[in-house]
Amino acid sequence: MAWLIDFALVVAAATGLGVLTFNRISALVADVPDLATRGGFDLLTARGDVIGASEALGLSLWGKAVLYVEEAFGLLVLVTFLYQWGCLALAGRTVGKGLLGLKVTPCLPRRAALRAAVTTAADVAVYAVACVLLIEGQFVLSVLVWAAAVGVFLLNALPVLLPGRRSLADRMAGTAVTGAGAPSLAAAP
Repeated sequence: MAWLIDFALVVAAATGLGVLTFNRISALVADVPDLATRGGFDLLTARGDVIGASEALGLSLWGKAVLYVEEAFGLLVLVTFLYQWGCLALAGRTVGKGLLGLKVTPCLPRRAALRAAVTTAADVAVYAVACVLLIEGQFVLSVLVWAAAVGVFLLNALPVLLPGRRSLADRMAGTAVTGAGAPSLAAAP
């Protein structure tokens, strides 16, 4: 349940970044004076190659739109990591864990950073790479990375169902989730 609450916050951040990115792309293609100026200049310097000039303008717009989307995915990964790390390093819990009375122990900044990195990779980062590859036209590689993303997510999440109830992120960082509803486990050294 704590993961769902935290992931809902990530989805809210992704939605905000999606709206921002949509507005950036809309502004890019709605700036008629700039498009006319660039298109006119390209046409004048194309020496009669109208198709080449229009192709250059279209590719320029596409490149900027792709860059905006890639920046949004990069920012989402960064925001997710900073949320996880900041909450764990400062309070020993994320908002979701706090609402359910759970805490990550021990709460050391270095362990928090490692746990946040693994959690971010499993929840968002590998999926973001798959999306960027798809946007870049690398369909087959994108599908393979999507499959890897599902594998990484399951590798992190499924151990919570085992007797130790520690995710891959907990095992790698030497932490455990304790509190109401979670078994009190001693963290690995």
